[in-house]
Amino acid sequence: MPSTSSKVVEGFATKVLRIDLSERQATKDSVTRGESTYSVSTADTYVEEEPTTIGWVRELVPSKQDVGTYVRNLFPFTRWIGRYNVQWLIGDLVAGITVGAVVVPQGMAYAKLAELPPQYGLYSSFMGVLIYWFFATSKDITIGPVAVMSTIVGNIVNKVADEHPEVPGHVVASALAIICGAIVCFIGLVRCGWIVDFIPLTAISAFMTGSAINIACGQVPTMMGIKVKGFNTRASTYRVIINTFRYLGHTKIDAAMGLTALFLLYSIRFTCNQMAKRFPNRSKTFFFISTLRTAFVILLYTMISWLVNRHHRDDHVFAILGKVPRGFKDAKVPTINTDIISYFADKLPASVIVLLIEHIAISKSFGRVNNYTIDPSQELVAIGVTNLLGPFLGAYPATGSFSRTAIKSKAGVRTPFAGVITAIVVLLAIYALPAVFYYIPSASLSAVIIHAVGDLITPPNTVYQFWRVSPLEVIIFFAGVFVTIFSSIENGIYTTISVSAGVLLFRVVKANGHFVGKVKIHSVIGDHLIEDKFHDNKHVSDDDRAVREIFLPLDHNDGSNPSVHVEAPYPGVFVYRFSEGFNYPNANHYLDYLVKYIFEHTRRTNPDSWPRPGDRPWNNPGPRRGKFEEDRSYLPTLKAIVLDMSSVNNVDVTSVQNLIDVRNQLDRYTSPETVQWHFANITNRWTKRALASAGFGYPSAPTGEEYHRWKPIFSVAEIGGTSSAAAAAEAEQNRRLSRIPSDEEHGRGRTKSGGAIKSDATEDDHSGSSSPPELSREITNSKAYSRATQKRVAVVQGLNRPFFHIDLTSALQTAVATIEHQDQLRQAENKSTGISNDVDIKQT
Repeated sequence: MPSTSSKVVEGFATKVLRIDLSERQATKDSVTRGESTYSVSTADTYVEEEPTTIGWVRELVPSKQDVGTYVRNLFPFTRWIGRYNVQWLIGDLVAGITVGAVVVPQGMAYAKLAELPPQYGLYSSFMGVLIYWFFATSKDITIGPVAVMSTIVGNIVNKVADEHPEVPGHVVASALAIICGAIVCFIGLVRCGWIVDFIPLTAISAFMTGSAINIACGQVPTMMGIKVKGFNTRASTYRVIINTFRYLGHTKIDAAMGLTALFLLYSIRFTCNQMAKRFPNRSKTFFFISTLRTAFVILLYTMISWLVNRHHRDDHVFAILGKVPRGFKDAKVPTINTDIISYFADKLPASVIVLLIEHIAISKSFGRVNNYTIDPSQELVAIGVTNLLGPFLGAYPATGSFSRTAIKSKAGVRTPFAGVITAIVVLLAIYALPAVFYYIPSASLSAVIIHAVGDLITPPNTVYQFWRVSPLEVIIFFAGVFVTIFSSIENGIYTTISVSAGVLLFRVVKANGHFVGKVKIHSVIGDHLIEDKFHDNKHVSDDDRAVREIFLPLDHNDGSNPSVHVEAPYPGVFVYRFSEGFNYPNANHYLDYLVKYIFEHTRRTNPDSWPRPGDRPWNNPGPRRGKFEEDRSYLPTLKAIVLDMSSVNNVDVTSVQNLIDVRNQLDRYTSPETVQWHFANITNRWTKRALASAGFGYPSAPTGEEYHRWKPIFSVAEIGGTSSAAAAAEAEQNRRLSRIPSDEEHGRGRTKSGGAIKSDATEDDHSGSSSPPELSREITNSKAYSRATQKRVAVVQGLNRPFFHIDLTSALQTAVATIEHQDQLRQAENKSTGISNDVDIKQT
């Protein structure tokens, strides 16, 4: 019986609003899709209930447990600080001190970009690393002054100085930090960090490239000692380049301090990289030498400057930094009013975007490399709180720094607590080294800035990979770079984001539908048709031979009958279906859920991955003292993933890169084995090309004794090539694997020759540039395509990419057949090496 309130609502809707509540509802005798006929006399009839608005609202209302989880998630350090150990502390000490030696000279150099005295860069560096660890979900990120944000602050300070000279620059910078921090913190608190996903990788790379060129060109005149009235180094980049050549004759002796410092910085890095390749056992030593090159060069040129200028107190031979006050002389309550806010209101969108994209892009990339997942909303809270509290000690806007984050990651940081160590180093510099800072040459600081931003320029090979995956996004990339060079950094940011959003909307609105026809297909297993098992029975009909499977969601979220039991396809095999397109806005959401679900329903392939408590990652510290790890031995290990691409028409650089990142993450999870990736229902040739160029569509070679990461398209953690943070993480993973004893019970030991078990796929498959070399010969010799028969057998899809399938059934059959084939190879290998194996490897 409907309730009184329901009757009132229905009466109001039908009589007052004239809404026909029965419109488009099925009648009693209507036929539904030919699958069943509605009849009240049928006992087994299932009627799908329509979802209601009230039910949807109830799902959104948080429970008490949700509220408690929300509050606790605001302070992630509470989840791991109780298990902090000496081994973590040692790693944090090394990383914190190393980053501290870099952030001190960089902070003062970036303060110059912000048109502020150098001590404000130190204040921002101190507050960023001190506050962040309370709210961090990333162990690698380092918050502080960065080149791009400092440049934007400098533009605002110069503008206010021209229009309102009575307002000090640091007052404007502090107000900007608080307003930006409040906006970002609010976005994080309401858990809307997903808005960052609307900024694609091409926009980020274009922003990084254009701003790096802008900043580097603007520092060349200072490095050369060019000071000409009317020469504005903050004009458009192309004007700065033209004027630099125009006034090159005004070069002063500062060029000696700048050019030699820049040459020395690159020489030290190049030498250390070459020596690390020649002597891999000492690569860690050469890494630390290379990392400390900035501090060494600054100290060297400071000593030279002191020797040259000590007798020229009033008329220096070349420009120097000048007096830096000791301690926090500018600590006070920031001044904020409507007048000050109006001075930079037009720059707020660009400032907020820079804070977001730099930090989130860096933290996501390093999180994937080091096998943990960040919470974008919580990271926004961390940035917001840092910028809200920093100005009370004189800080200006700060966000995540790529160069210092890469150094921190490669230095072996274990937890976010390393930021406290870095804060102590900066604090000592603020109180103990101001006298030394006085003689730092300005040209040498400009060389440090140029050297720091040089790595952010996207190399041509990466742009070519953009073209291979998504040619249209290359146009967006160059549009952002050119607008930045010929206009400003802010306009470049707006251009890339706007054009990317426009392209996405165009693809959604102009999506092409296709009529399809019925085609009888025959699945191939090995070298024969699946229907060959009926060759002895001459009377079997074609319908019996063509029995196929359908796939329904395990949670019946599509409205299918909950009484239908849906089984997992195969132990360790997961079939994942995209509900919408797979592009940059939803790629992270898709794959984060994919990884989370797999981690919950599988166990790690090698249970001895963490022989010591200190080897455990900070985001998975393990059980508390006196408690035991949860028994997960009943769960299968991850073997293969099948992706249903029936709803995907286009992919882009960001989505494919995220897929590569997850592939690397899961390969580390299943090491020393690899995960096979199968794709079904791909209907767009450009999508196949994009995935194939990223290394998908082919069998994965078992990693054996070593882990090899799949080559990325573009990743900030990969900047630096063989000396990047990703390469360091790979080397550390292999060093850890070498210390883990082989699992003889499961047949993952070495062969007699010391090598790992091999398959037909080669290591070159990781590049995705070609199909397996022996594929053509195998196709030619296959019985499936050469047998004599009256029926004409044709292959539906190309055989050069065997892991792209026509439908889910063939994809699943191939995945299972591949797993069983590898198990047979492993068992045969164990027998040949004399390893006893009493456990059936095939999971049932």
